[in-house]
Order: sequence, then C-alpha cells, then structure tokens
Amino acid sequence: VQLVESGGGLVQPGGSLRLSCAASAVIFRVYDMAWYRQAPGKQRELVATITSSGSASLVDSVKGRFTISRDNAKDTVYLQMNSLKPEDTAVYYCNAHWVPYDYWGQGTQVTVSS
Repeated sequence: VQLVESGGGLVQPGGSLRLSCAASAVIFRVYDMAWYRQAPGKQRELVATITSSGSASLVDSVKGRFTISRDNAKDTVYLQMNSLKPEDTAVYYCNAHWVPYDYWGQGTQVTVSS
C-alpha cells in the first residue's frame, strides 16, 4: 500500500496550492481519506476528512479557505488550499482509513512566506 502526496511548495500569503494524494494497492473507494498537518514543534493535527461516500468535513481554522475532494476513478484525494496564511506552514500528510487498516503518506512541505 502506498500513498504519495504531491503539490507542496513555497507560496506567498494569500496564495493557493492544491495537494494531491495518489493511492495504490488499495480499494480506494472504501477508504475514508483525510489530510493532517504538522508544524515544527507541534503535534500532528487533522485538517480535513472525506468519507468513502463523499461527505467532507474541515476544521474551523481552514473553513472557507480549503476544500477536500476525491476522485475514485483516479484513486486520488485532493486538498485545495486558498488564501493561505503563514500559520498554514506545515508538512501535510495524507491518511487512508478503513477499519482496521490505517495508512500514511510520506508528507509534503507547504511553506507560506513572503
């Protein structure tokens, strides 16, 4: 099982990025997917989730700015990030969960700085 994130990088405040997480060797459509992030010196925190049926949820700090979506035909989950702030700087991780299975990607760095 492999989850591969991409799309991170350096962006100015107010800018946008779209993260992608491509899954392999899993029945992608049955997994609930999520994005987490971990800033330096802080614990990993949940950012967004999307269930196997497509129900999405975002934490309050990113509501109105981020959108999570999935394409089951491409075995990929996305995180569209708009109006980025310096406090969004973190390593972003993709997670796939289907009891009892739980998989993580290697992470992709997002840096918001002028």
